[in-house]
Amino acid sequence: MSRIQLALNVDDLDQAITFYSTLFGTEPAKRKPGYANFAITQPPLKLVLLENPGQGGSLNHLGVEVDSSDVVHAEIARLSEAGMFTEEQIATTCCFATQDKVWVTAPDAERWEVYTVLADSETFGTAPQLIGEPSVTPNSDADAPCCGTAEEAAAEGVCCGSAAKSDAVASGAGCC
Repeated sequence: MSRIQLALNVDDLDQAITFYSTLFGTEPAKRKPGYANFAITQPPLKLVLLENPGQGGSLNHLGVEVDSSDVVHAEIARLSEAGMFTEEQIATTCCFATQDKVWVTAPDAERWEVYTVLADSETFGTAPQLIGEPSVTPNSDADAPCCGTAEEAAAEGVCCGSAAKSDAVASGAGCC
């Protein structure tokens, strides 16, 4: 099953979880410090909440969750053939899950990912294997980009390592 993903920045995670649990009639599928996601059946939606105080009410990123790595790789080929710049992350850990994904940026700068979840993870993220340009060579897991471009990682500290995530959340940069 494919479904759209909507990742929102929220000021208060507990308050947002209460609201969205009531709105969609379900509890989060995953809840970790500063992070929660809902796997909503109707409408088919993956709702991700990222606690970013001061950034509440803003869009973090959009995505399409798909069933397999084969679908991700087919999308990489299709988007590349269409002339879109893609940023590919294979076997990356992000949002407490190991994932294969591809990122594209819309004309108005909205970030979209097509991804599949390979396994759950106890950590928010680690250094992804980036395929394609621009490449990023992080100094450590704490500096690893996850849900951002190489330029965003350098400029804003987009991250997935636990220390870097804390810094990014505090600064409002956010991670997926």
